[in-house]
Amino acid sequence: MNRSPGKIQVYLEAGHQRIFAGAVDWPGWCRSGRDEPSALAALLDYAPRYALVLRSGRIGFRAPQALAALIVSERLKGNASTDFGVPAVAPTSDAEPIGDSEIRRFQAILKACWRCFDKVTEAAKGKELRKGPRGGGRVLDEIIHHVLEADGAYLRSLGVPSRRADKAGIHDEMGQVRQAVLKAVDSAAHDPPTIGPRGGVRWKAPYFVRRVAWHVLDHAWEIEDRMR
Repeated sequence: MNRSPGKIQVYLEAGHQRIFAGAVDWPGWCRSGRDEPSALAALLDYAPRYALVLRSGRIGFRAPQALAALIVSERLKGNASTDFGVPAVAPTSDAEPIGDSEIRRFQAILKACWRCFDKVTEAAKGKELRKGPRGGGRVLDEIIHHVLEADGAYLRSLGVPSRRADKAGIHDEMGQVRQAVLKAVDSAAHDPPTIGPRGGVRWKAPYFVRRVAWHVLDHAWEIEDRMR
């Protein structure tokens, strides 16, 4: 992928009530707002937090300091999932072939996101997470299980079966699913899936990484914010 020094390509996914702004080359760095300015402002606001996540993997991300560094390269029409709060439309670049170096970079980003999630959940153990204004919000164990189940669902979007291990503890099961995710990224990149057995369109590897990374970080940052 072509990355201009000091500039970051951003795509916008617009629903009727919500707009997501996502960094094209940086899976997981994706935030939303009610309109384009607020979505881009939220993305910029989370840049230091994203940089902190990737620091453990020495991936070389440098957080931009101003909105002028964010260049909108594509606008996408969202759907009901967009308005629900899930970035559900892939930027055009996600359909492009990727090489081994990009596969390794994607895998490194995923590992960094998981380390962040594990660190945050460990810090939150024994603490009560702040509820929403109407008393909403999952407890910690529910968030952990939700993220694990979502990773399994994302695997199925590549045509990879994900079976729950009956006797495995949550940490062992999470480790197994994560290894399956990393393997799936490599397989999907080298042998891109197309149509599923029931006619559904399979995800491309870059979009798969984008969704997994976003979901893991979204909940890691949720936990951090609810501990404050």
